[in-house]
Parts: sequence; structure tokens; C-alpha cells
Amino acid sequence: MGPMRSDSGTGLIPADDADDWAKDWDQAGGGGGGASGVSEEAGGAIRLRDWTARSNTTDEDDDIKSQYGSEISKEDADVTTALIFTEGGPLGDPEPKRGRFWFSPAGDKGNETDLDAIATQRSVFDDPDLAGQYQPQPDWENIHRFDPSARWTWREERALIRKVDFKIMLWTCLMFCALEMDRANIRQAVTDDLLPELGLTTNDYNLGNSLFAFSFLCAEVPSQLISKYLGCDIWIPLQMVLWSLVASSQFTLSGRFGYLASRVFLGMLQGGFIPTVVLYLSYFYKANELTIRMGFFWTSMVFADIFAALSAFGLLHMRGVGGYSGWRWLFLIEGMVTLVFGVLSFGLMPAGPTQTAGWLRGKKGWFTPREEVILVNRIIRDDPSKGGMHNREPVSPRLLLKSLLDFDLWPIYLIGLFNHVPYATPTSYLTLSLKGMGFSTFQTNLLVIPSQVLHIINMIILTYVSEFTGQMSLIAIIPQFWAIPFLAFLRFVDTTAVSKWTVWLVMTFFLGSPYSHPIQVGWISRNANTVRSRAVGSAVYNMCVQGGSIIGANIYREDDAPHYTRGNTVLLSILGLNIVLYLATKAYYLWRNRSREEIWNAMSESEREKYLAENWDAGNKRLDFRFAS
Repeated sequence: MGPMRSDSGTGLIPADDADDWAKDWDQAGGGGGGASGVSEEAGGAIRLRDWTARSNTTDEDDDIKSQYGSEISKEDADVTTALIFTEGGPLGDPEPKRGRFWFSPAGDKGNETDLDAIATQRSVFDDPDLAGQYQPQPDWENIHRFDPSARWTWREERALIRKVDFKIMLWTCLMFCALEMDRANIRQAVTDDLLPELGLTTNDYNLGNSLFAFSFLCAEVPSQLISKYLGCDIWIPLQMVLWSLVASSQFTLSGRFGYLASRVFLGMLQGGFIPTVVLYLSYFYKANELTIRMGFFWTSMVFADIFAALSAFGLLHMRGVGGYSGWRWLFLIEGMVTLVFGVLSFGLMPAGPTQTAGWLRGKKGWFTPREEVILVNRIIRDDPSKGGMHNREPVSPRLLLKSLLDFDLWPIYLIGLFNHVPYATPTSYLTLSLKGMGFSTFQTNLLVIPSQVLHIINMIILTYVSEFTGQMSLIAIIPQFWAIPFLAFLRFVDTTAVSKWTVWLVMTFFLGSPYSHPIQVGWISRNANTVRSRAVGSAVYNMCVQGGSIIGANIYREDDAPHYTRGNTVLLSILGLNIVLYLATKAYYLWRNRSREEIWNAMSESEREKYLAENWDAGNKRLDFRFAS
């Protein structure tokens, strides 16, 4: 049954949910009794009153009544309700930026936020002249929980965000760990003589990395289109199961063709995973929350690299078991772990905030009706475009083309193509370089861990600074300056003439750099401003990142070894290009915002209303939209 709503705008909930609402409110100390006494409305829905009314009201009740101007008649005196739903009711002040940090404990004395104050933020739904232009489409999966008059407190919102972090974010991080283990364990495998045993050269290794990245790149957009058709909750687990089978089959590799084929198939099946996860998380988080969580998402990737190094230390010691090399056991066992994660993901990934019931999530799901209302309305208030598509609605060819031609996202795509190349090349060669300097197989796999720990710390700091300052370009550019002294060392110093520990120390601090990728993924999501552009834009951006991986995989060549003088010169040149790109992107978005501001300010109120009525679905092309820079 669809949502019922009165002419006054008072919210309604299905009668079937009345007991749950009342129970939630009772547990929160809001009143006694169940849902009995709540009068039925047409269509089997009940009216949510402005506040909890009891026959024996208290002074606190009178204060609430005075604050919200609610009037209670005799026949309503026994009504127990779950929340305040008032037409044009009070809205919350913006939360101080310190309050955005997920680890802020409820009741922290140093926190400026009054946790019992209204948290509902002002949006277009509070303007009667604009609200009609932003209504979610009728078949939106969360429409039954949409109510612009809903109000909630910061205490409720923070508790709910932590619940989402635990239920949703944590599992996506674990899934990403599985992906990283299966795509990056090739770096551990080569330390166990994979190349000579398969008759491969360094150039073959480069070719395999390039084919993986190219296949990954080519699969990005098709994978996103499939996910929009099937749903992220179906496609992501299916991807994991399929690529786990390919990853495990590398146990049987016997030569160059098999090695290259496995890299191609692995790339094809893993492609699109990351942008699909970004789209999935956008169903649960606001824009300013997503950037921070992307930082933790990529932190989980580095944790996977650390765990891969530690597990490789043990698995590679299985050399000789059954007469097989250690790298074969590495591929087989880690692939089987991913298979388990993939199967579990079918049960642990809900389709959306109001679709959490399932075989591993319980018949009633993870969230109460009250929590669903908060989740849905806080998200759509932050970005009304999220109500424009069902989570299982495919992107049409026309909308796909429109998204691909969104030139305002191209500067970020260009940054994605080049920004990580100066790091990607040394990273892919780190284990081979350490092995070549005389470190043993097991020393090599352990010596990569310090750089990864430093990388995690710096990436989290960089992401938080970006969100706290509201700056994208000027913070994301920092890793480019970080790389300059270390690449200069590799370019101009004869590394064979200095201690191998000195070279290791330089490489550790170099590759322990902050990582701007989480910032840029969140940047794309913010500047897309529609679900279809967000889905396609994330995929195209990741295609550019994979294109950068292809470039990076072919800069160090065998004829340039062991100093890679030519290669490091190229990397220093790309650093200079990246600095120019970041500054140019900052200037471009500032210019676009300033130009729109001038046009918007010159329009009358009636002209603005007419414009919004005619261009409600224009996404980031609307004159009232401002780009993050």
C-alpha cells in the first residue's frame, strides 16, 4: 500500500507498522502504551500526531506543546506517537564540522552540538514553491518512508549513522579487501619465482598488468549498467563469486598464455566493483559523509595489502606441499576465501534503506520504521536527485550518452588518468626491486608492510582535512608534492651504490604517501548531482584510473633496468602535469560557479520558479547547482 498523506501535510504510516512505532517511542522514553487508541484513517493508515499525548500530561509535555504550537483535542488525548511530524515545523541548525566525524561519542563534553536538538536540515522540500519540482518518482523504492515533515534529533541521527557504518560500511570494506587480495597477490607470487617457473620475463609481467587494467577498464561501464538493472545487492555478490573462481584457477597456470588469460578474465569480472559500491553507499549516506567513508573504504584496501603480505609469508612456505609451488597455494586459498565472502554477500547486502529484510538479516530487517524514515528523509533532503531513479531501474542509452557527455566531470576524469601514475609504477615493482637488492622472499613480503601502514595514516588524515576544509583540488594535490623529493632521489642517485636499507627507507616514505583517490571518488559523486550521472560518472572515472594503471605498468622497461633513469624522468614530468591539472580544475569550477551565480542572481523570483519547473531533472547543469572544487 502506498503512503497516505493528509491535506495539511501531516505524515501517515501504514497501520501495520503502528506497534513498531509505538514500541520504539516507548523504549526511548516517549510515552506508555501501545498503538491502541490511534484512530484509523482512510486506506488503513494512521496519523502521526505532532507530539506524544497522554491523558496525564507533564510539564515537559506542556513545554513541547508550547514549543511546537500543537493543539490536542480530547479525542486525541490517548494517542501515542513515535515522532514529531509538523507542517513547517522547526528545522535544525547545521551541525558543526566536528560533529561530522563518525567517532564523536554521543554526549562528548567537547562537542558543540546539542544532541537533543532537531537535526532535520532545511531543503527544497520546505519551500512550498519548490517542493513540487523535487518530489521522488512514484516507484522509488523508499517512497513509503518519504515525508518532508519528518523531524528527528542529532542523537537519533548519530546513533543511526553508526548503525549504518556497522551494518553496511563494514561489510563493503571486507568485500573490498577480498577484491584487493585477489588482484594484488600477483606481487607476492612473483617473489616466489612465478616468472621463471612459467617462463615469463619482466615485459610479460608488465603485459599481464596492462591486460588486467585494460580489461578492468573495459568492464567498468557495462558492469555499472548491469548493476542498475539487477541491483547492486545482486550484482556485487555475483561478481565476487565469479572472479573468485578465476582467482582460484590460477593454481593450475602452466605458461604465458594461461597467465595472460587469467589476468584478462580477472580484470573483466572485477571491473565495475568499485563504482558500483560507491553508488550503493550513496543510498545510505549524505554527500559530506561519503567522502570520509571512501577514505576508510580505501584504507581497507591497504589493510588487505598488509594482510596479503602476512598471509603470503605463511602460504608461500607451503612450497613443496603436494609437490606444488607456494604461489599456487596462495592463489587457490585466497580465491576460496573470496568465494565464501561472495556467497555471504548475497545475504548481507540489503537493496536499500527500506529493503533490509532477508535470510541473513532477519524477517523484520535491520532498521525500525522510525529509523527508515530518518534514513530516507535525511538522504533525500541532502540530495533530492536520489529519488529520481529506482535502484533497479536501468540506465537508458540516451541517459548513458548524456552522462558520458557531461563535460563538467571531464576535469576530474583527466586527473584520474594521471594523478596516481607516479606511484603506480614503483608500487608494482616494489617487491621485485626489493628481491633484486638481495632481500629474501619472506623479508621482501614483510618489508612492504611499513609503507602500507604509513599510507593508511596519511590517507585518513588527507581525507579528513579535505572534508573539514571543504577543499577538493587544493588538498588532493598534496600527494604530488609529496612524491617530488623521493622520485628525484630515484632519478639522480645511483641506488646500487648506497645501502639497500637506505633505498628501502626512501621507498617506504615514498609509497607511504597520502592517497587522494577517496577524495576524488566523493568529488565525482557530489558534482554528478543525478543518480544516472553518479553511476556512469563513477565508472568513467575508474576507467580513467585504470587507464593510468596501464600507463604506469609500461614506464619501467627491461632495457632501462636497474636504475630506470628514463622511467623516473617520465614520472617526474607527469608530476608536473598533475599539479597543473589540479590547479586548472580548481579554476574551472570556480569560474563555472561564479558564472552561474551571476545569472541566477539576475533572475526574479518568478523566473527562478519557472526555470526550476522546466529544468528539475537537469542535474549539474541547473543554474542553482554549485560544483565542489
